[in-house]
Amino acid sequence: MTELVLIRHAETTWNAAGRIQGQRDVPLSPRGRVMAAAWRLPDDLMEYRWLSSTLSRARETAAILGRPEAVPLAALDEMHWGAWEGETLAGLRARLGEAMAANEARGLDFRPDGGESPRAVQARLRPLLRRLAVDARPSVAVTHRGVIRALYCLASGWDLTGKPPVAFDRDALQRFRLAADGRVTIVALNEPMRPARRS
Repeated sequence: MTELVLIRHAETTWNAAGRIQGQRDVPLSPRGRVMAAAWRLPDDLMEYRWLSSTLSRARETAAILGRPEAVPLAALDEMHWGAWEGETLAGLRARLGEAMAANEARGLDFRPDGGESPRAVQARLRPLLRRLAVDARPSVAVTHRGVIRALYCLASGWDLTGKPPVAFDRDALQRFRLAADGRVTIVALNEPMRPARRS
């Protein structure tokens, strides 16, 4: 069994505004850089191999965490939202109405206009998961919320419909384990990266 730890990139101005980034290459905001600099990683991760999305917000987060050598891989890029990148979910729901509701109800098969579905994200993750499992080398990947959710769905069986079983904290890492065939199981979710505040 091989451990894979996922970290979501720090904040961007689009995150703060609730705008959908998808594969737009939006950099970290000044606030996001401060956020990443405050994160404290468990000691065991220092010896892991580091990977990242190819998008600058993930690569910069890895660099701030002391891992500028993190290998960028397109498989770890955020879900592509096509023509809807730059919009907000609230705006899309207001503009598209029932069509948007029906699309969201498709769960893993939800597809933005000109974009990809969460199931397509899983499909591009699977070859990477198999390679990492064969390598049997624990790894950390700095990636995106959509990728973390897609991997969680593979591990848990959740089909992305109904209320989410878990909310992923930004200031936390998500631990998974890969079997020899690339199958995913959950080790621990929302492991804090911020030092506890003194009372």
